[in-house]
Parts: sequence; C-alpha cells; structure tokens
Amino acid sequence: MNRARYHSKRVLTNFVALIASLALSACGGGGDSSATSTTTTATPTGSVPGAPTIGAATPGSATASIAFTAPASSGSTPITAYTATCTSGTASQAGTASASPITVGNLSNGTAYNCTVSATNSVGTGAASAVVSVTPVAPVTGTSTTAGVLCTYSYNALNSSASVNKTSTAAWTCGATRVLVANGIPDHAVGTFPNANNPNTITAQNVSASYKLAPTLTNIATTLGGPRGATGYVLNGVKIDAGTAGSCPTSATATNNCSAIDSSGAWNIEALGQSFFSFGTDSNNAHVQPSGEYHYHGMPEGFIALRGAGPTKMTLIGWAADGFPIYARYGYSVATNITSALKVMTGSYRLKTAVSATRPSTTLFTLGGFAQDWEYVAGLGDLDECNGRTGVTPEFPSGIYHYFATDSYPYFQRCIKGSQ
Repeated sequence: MNRARYHSKRVLTNFVALIASLALSACGGGGDSSATSTTTTATPTGSVPGAPTIGAATPGSATASIAFTAPASSGSTPITAYTATCTSGTASQAGTASASPITVGNLSNGTAYNCTVSATNSVGTGAASAVVSVTPVAPVTGTSTTAGVLCTYSYNALNSSASVNKTSTAAWTCGATRVLVANGIPDHAVGTFPNANNPNTITAQNVSASYKLAPTLTNIATTLGGPRGATGYVLNGVKIDAGTAGSCPTSATATNNCSAIDSSGAWNIEALGQSFFSFGTDSNNAHVQPSGEYHYHGMPEGFIALRGAGPTKMTLIGWAADGFPIYARYGYSVATNITSALKVMTGSYRLKTAVSATRPSTTLFTLGGFAQDWEYVAGLGDLDECNGRTGVTPEFPSGIYHYFATDSYPYFQRCIKGSQ
C-alpha cells in the first residue's frame, strides 16, 4: 500500500516538472540563454501600378502644376494617390493628389526642375513617369515702368505708294511722359484710295499724343474709339480705331438702309468679318476717314512685316492710350513663362447664340457683321475684354499688362484697362 502510494506521487511530480519545463520554453524564459523568439512579417501580395504618362508642366510663382494621365494598369488594387516629385540638383520637393494635375510647392523661382509622377496602390508605389522640365517664375504685376523701351523710335522717309506719295514721319520720345509727334502717313504700301467704297484721300495729319511712362492697371474697362479718342497708335504714328461710324436701323431690309458714316442706327456695322457692307479697307485692314486720316481697324500687316514679325517673334507694334504696349498676333503660350512656345493669341469673344428679334435679318446681314452680335466670355480665349492680358514679354521679362492685335474679334482693343 505504501509502495503504490509512493509510485503515484513520483509520477505526479515528474508530470508537473514536465509541464513547467514546456511553459518556460514557450515563454522564452528559464536559464537557457540561447533561447530566442521568432516574429513573422506579412508581405503584401499583388502588383504595383504602372508608370503614369507625363503631360505639361505649368510654372507658377515658386510652384509648378504637373499634368499627367493615369497608367494603363493600376496594378492588383485600385490607385490611392499620385505623387509628383520635382528635383534640381540635390533639392527635391513633392506634391500628392488623387488626380491630375498635381501642384508642387516650395520651389525656387528661376530654377529649372525635372519632374516625374508616380502612382501608389495598397501594394506599393510603381515606376515613375518620364521627365518634364519646368522653371517657376516670379509673379507678374500690372504696374511697370516702360521707360527705356522704344523711347527713341523715329522714322522719316518717302512712301512712294501711288495712293500716298508723301513722306511718312513719326517720332517717339520719353521725358516725363512718352510723346508721339507724327503726320499720320503710313510707312508701308497701301491699297487704292479713293476707291469705290472709300472716297477719301490720304492726307497728312497733325498727330500728337502723350502717354504715361509708368502705366497703372485699374481693371476697369474704358471704351475708346471714334469721338471718344484713339485707343492708341502704332509706332508709325497711324491711329488705331477698330470700330466704325457705320450703322443700320432696326428696320433695315437692305444695305441701302444703312450708312457708313451715320452712327445713329441701333446696329453698329463692323469693318471686318462681314461682306454685306464694304468700307473699302485694304490689305492692312485700314482705310481713310473723311478727314483724310488713314487708320487701322485690325492687324496692320504692312507695318508688322516691316518690323520683321513672325511665328518666332513676339513683336511690339504700338502703345495704347493708357501707356501699356501693344503686340501683334503672337504671345507666349504660358503668359508667365518667357521660355514657353509662342502661339497665335485669340480673343475671348463669341457670337451670341440668341439672335435679337430687333436685329436686321441674318439672311442679308450675316451674323458677326454688327458689334452687338458679339459677347465676351471670360477664359474663352487668351485675352480679356480689352484684348489684353498680364504676362511677360521680350521687352518686359518681369511682366506687364499688354494688348494684342488679333486675327479674331475684336481685332484691336476697343477699350483700355489702365488709367489715362
């Protein structure tokens, strides 16, 4: 009886010791210093997105906006974010977004950056796109001095065109203001004047104008032209006057109901962009007023050619009544970037979709032939309601407000945005 009880007690003692030993081993405890624990890390499975397709990089002041298109493959899970990284030397800045474009900030103006875009999903980040370069620029303003720019422009030579045969003179000088003294005779070939639709002869004028050297942008559009005064002058001393004195009454049923010199009608006729009424303009989009004053309604092609303008050159051709410069046809594709490509500037006007019930019939008077047919739509083209914008130019690399002669309506500015 005692032997059986002893044997049972021994078995129980050995079992308890075994259990304790196993517990110590599982907890890494005990006196065995070689015992270690093992941690297993889970690795996501699947694939990362492909590389996005890089687009244009638009510079801002200390920023860049990077456009792109999504990769063909988002990987095994949906894309959660895109990252644009812009690098110059050892300096790098990044920005994130859920879609194009991505703005990258804290960049240095005037420094060239190489930028890429990559896509990320729950598995990880995929390969970067191709590189696009961008150079942030300092902000431009609407106020700038024009002193020193074309302050000694002068011309004095015979224009032997059959309809002119007179000496053309023009001189711009800068003192307290920018001053023009000219005789209004064009310095380039002209059409035939008088002609069947313009019975006036080109004669010398006493042209005198004085404009601010430090124009100030007010952003208040002041309409000029006709009796309100010239919107500006081309460098050759010839006036810019895009509108006309011609008009048609509401009841007009034929062109002979209209007048080229009477502005009392409700519908003001455009000199360009219509064929129902001819003002006898020449290839320079100009003709002659009853006073003998040759003047431009649109792109002064003859003068632009003399200035050597073309698709690779942004050309200053004149000064507006508020003192801001006027350019012809071409401007930078990015208004704030003087290294961007040149493009043909377009106005921001379109034909109205609803034709007024009081308008003379569009069957005879084609839509677009009256000033009232057009409406300004901000952002539709490159320019504002006065055919201008703020940006950099070859003469003003830090930026200035400036106007354009355009091939699209309104052809030349009809208003100014600066104070006179």
